[in-house]
Amino acid sequence: MNPFLAQEAQRRLVLASASARRREILERLGFEFEVLVTGVEEEAQGCDDDERFAVMLAERKAREARSRRPEKTIIAADTIVVCGGRRLGKPRDAAEAAAMLAMLSGREHEVITGIALIGPSGRSLARAERTKVYFRSLTPNEIALYVATGEPFGKAGAYAIQGFAAPFVERIDGCYFNVVGLPVRLLFSMFSELERNGA
Repeated sequence: MNPFLAQEAQRRLVLASASARRREILERLGFEFEVLVTGVEEEAQGCDDDERFAVMLAERKAREARSRRPEKTIIAADTIVVCGGRRLGKPRDAAEAAAMLAMLSGREHEVITGIALIGPSGRSLARAERTKVYFRSLTPNEIALYVATGEPFGKAGAYAIQGFAAPFVERIDGCYFNVVGLPVRLLFSMFSELERNGA
């Protein structure tokens, strides 16, 4: 149990996400939880607002998990990367991963994570966190070497800031954990708000 949240808020937690990074963050924070992978497609047709897009996907995952675990507290999240007005999802292959990294090279991009939280009573919250990330210029060889590690796959924007891509990052403006995939400060704030509202 995490000492900074009421134990009641931490009981019967479900993480509606397949992300190993989100799982690791929650484990390091002392949470005990069940992982429940949903079948929600990571698409939101007709949604032009990037923040709303991320929140919508998180809400869909949370609702599906809630339908399967109605007595639990559900945490769901979805992270997107936006560069030059284009959303970068998870690369389908090595060529797409290399193209994404080439796009990010020497540029600023934004990482947006939507979080949805549903308490046992059915009360729900949905919020988003935004972080700006600045990459240094990457050489074609660096991109090829990074893609060859296999790390870009399964990650929005084709990189993991906490992994081999760490040297690519010149600086960030905002929450580091948001770039990893789960903004911790926002999550705790949402837990507190849910508790104040009677979960």
